[in-house]
Amino acid sequence: MPVDTTKSSAGDDTAPEGDDTAPEDGSPTPPGRGWRRWAMDTRPLRRPAYRRLWSSTIVTAVGSQLTAVAVPQQIYDITGSSAWVGYASLAGLLPLVVFALWGGAVADSVDRRTLLLVTNTGIAVTSVLFWVQAVTGLESVWALMALLALQQAFFGLNAPARNASVARLVPAGQLAAAAALGSTVMQLGLVAGPLLAGALIPVIGLAELYLIDALALCVTLWAVYKLPPLPPLDTATTKRAGWREVLAGFRYIALHKVLLLSFLADIIAMVLGMPRALFPQLADTTYAPYGEGLALGLLFAAIPIGAVVGGLMSGTFSRSNRHGLMVIGAVLAWGAAITGFGLSTSLWFAVLFLAAAGVADMVSMVFRGAILLSAATDEMRGRMQGVFTVVVAGGPRLADVLHGTAGAAFGARAAVVGGGLLVIAAVLLLATVTPALRRYRI
Repeated sequence: MPVDTTKSSAGDDTAPEGDDTAPEDGSPTPPGRGWRRWAMDTRPLRRPAYRRLWSSTIVTAVGSQLTAVAVPQQIYDITGSSAWVGYASLAGLLPLVVFALWGGAVADSVDRRTLLLVTNTGIAVTSVLFWVQAVTGLESVWALMALLALQQAFFGLNAPARNASVARLVPAGQLAAAAALGSTVMQLGLVAGPLLAGALIPVIGLAELYLIDALALCVTLWAVYKLPPLPPLDTATTKRAGWREVLAGFRYIALHKVLLLSFLADIIAMVLGMPRALFPQLADTTYAPYGEGLALGLLFAAIPIGAVVGGLMSGTFSRSNRHGLMVIGAVLAWGAAITGFGLSTSLWFAVLFLAAAGVADMVSMVFRGAILLSAATDEMRGRMQGVFTVVVAGGPRLADVLHGTAGAAFGARAAVVGGGLLVIAAVLLLATVTPALRRYRI
C-alpha cells in the first residue's frame, strides 16, 4: 500500500499523557534568534527517556572506537600482516549482516528495552573477554577473530532496537533533530576515539583499552535500565522473530517506495562515491609533497570532522519537513564535493572538499533516519533499522572494492571524479523517474 506523503505514521506511537514515551506536539517550531537558528536543535533532549538513550550513546561512541583500534593493532602485532587485519574485518561483517537482519525482527517482537539490556550486556562481556585474552598473553588471531564475530553479532542485534526506539521517545516533528543528535555523537566518536586510543596505547597498553570499553558499557547498561518499557504496541497478536518475518520486512520495503528510495539513495552515495580505499594511494602520489603520514591522516579524518560540524549546525536544516527533498539535495552535494576532491591537487582543498562531503553526509543521515522512523509503522521499525544497519555497514565495503579496482585501472583521481559524477547522475535519475522521495514530507 502506498505511503502517505503528507504526514508520518509516528502517530501510531502515542501513549497516555504523563508516560515518558508520550509525544507532545511535534510540529516544527520557529528557529531562535541569532546563533540559535544555526546551532544544533536540542529539543529532543527535553524528553528524559531520549536524553538517557542519547547519553549512553555518547559513552559508547568513544569506548567502542577504542576496541575498534585495539583489535586490528593487536592482530598486526601478532602477525605482522595487514592481510590478517583485512580478514578480521570480513570475519566481523558476516555476523553483523545476519544478526542485524534477524535483530530487526526480534526488535519488532519483544520489549526493545529488554533487548537493549541483553545485547549491551553481551557486548560488555565480549569486551571483558578481549581484555582477558590480552592480559593473559594468549596471542591467538583465531580467538580475536571469534571474539570480534561475537561482538558484531551482539551489535547487529542491538542497533535495530536502539534506533527503532527513538520514535517512541520523541515526537514526530523532532525525529530529524533526534537523528542529528545521535549521528553527531557517533561521528564525534569516530574522530575522538581513534585519537584517544593512539594517545593511550603507548601509556597504558592495548589490554587496558578493552577494559575501558567494558567499563563504559556498564554506564550504558545503567542508562538503558532507566528507560521506560518499550513493548510492541500491538500486544493482541503474538509475534515471532524468524526469517519469515525478516523476509516480510523486505516485502514491506518493496511496497513502500519512500523507504526503498531512501535506501537506494544511500547505496548510490556510498557505493559510487566513497573513495576511502584510494586515500593511501593519493597520500603516496598526489599529496606526497605534504608528507605521506600527514596527508593520510587528514584524508581519513576530514569526512568525520565535516559530519561533526554539520551536526553542530543542524539547527539550519533539522526543522525542515521536506525530508525526501533534503535527502536528494544532500546526496547531490555529496557527489559534487567528492568530484571536487578528485580534481584537487592541493591537500588543503582536498580536505576542504571532503569536509563538505561530511556535512552533506550528515544531512543525508539525519533525514534518511527520520524517514525510516516516520514512514514505517512501529511493528516494522526494527526490521527497517536492521536493513539500515546492513546498508550502512556494507555500502562502504563494496565501495572499497569498486574504487580500489577502478583506481588500479584508471588512476586514483580519475576514479574519484568518475564516482562523484556517477553519484550526481544516478540520484538525478532516481529523483526524476520516481518522484515519491522528493515529494515526501511530514
